[in-house]
Order: sequence, then C-alpha cells, then structure tokens
Amino acid sequence: MSLIQPARPVLGAIAVVYHQGQVILIQRKTEPNLGWWGFPGGHVELGETAMQAATRELFEETSVIARPLNYLTNIDVLLRNEAGEIQKQYLLTAVLCAYESGTPVPDDDAQQACWLPVDELENRGLELIDQVAEVARLAQRKMT
Repeated sequence: MSLIQPARPVLGAIAVVYHQGQVILIQRKTEPNLGWWGFPGGHVELGETAMQAATRELFEETSVIARPLNYLTNIDVLLRNEAGEIQKQYLLTAVLCAYESGTPVPDDDAQQACWLPVDELENRGLELIDQVAEVARLAQRKMT
C-alpha cells in the first residue's frame, strides 16, 4: 500500500547581496523563469537554515562569498498553468547578505551574473522576476 503525498510548498532562499548601491543578480539558465533576472538562490536542503542555503546558492551560482546578516522578507510564488491551476508553490526567504569577496561569474543555474545599480534596475530593459526591484530597494534601505 503506497501513500500519496499531498502537494506542498517548496522552501527556497535567495541571497540579496547589497554593496555600494548595487545588488548581484543572475539571469536564470533553467525553468522556472528561464532568461529572467533575479537574485541567486534555490532550495533549502534538509538540515540547512535558509541563511546557509542563501550563501551556498550564491557561491554555487556566482562564486561570490557573502555573510548572511538577517532575514529581509518572504516572497510567495505561485506557478499556474494556462487554466489558472497552481502547479507549484514556493516560499522564498530573502536573506540580506554582506559582500565579502569575489567577482560574479555565472555558474550552475545562471546564464549571466553581475552587479547592477539598485536605482537603475527597472530602467535597464531586463525581464525582472516579480518583486526583484522592491526587494533590492528594501535591502538598500536596510543597509544605508
């Protein structure tokens, strides 16, 4: 007799690295959001805190080392099909991080990785994942 597991949200963490008016963003190489720009991040592994996951994913996707400072906000992501039915749900914990070292280089799930000025995010013509600009401005307010 097999038990069917109910569908549940997936916990993820994103690294919001703010330094000198800029944040690190990546252009995603995989679905969801293939080609769109967002913060480095991914799944929280069993036994790992969201803060640990954020800095691990940051390093895996960009080779940048940062220190987690605190939780910044949570983001609910609901992925729907054409009929509007929820196919997947994520709870993303945004972790504010202090830059320590490294130059963003795309790796793992990233096509591109770079520093971008917070004040110019919405004027660059980039396809930004939902709430990226708002979370970047929140980080800027917390760090200045």
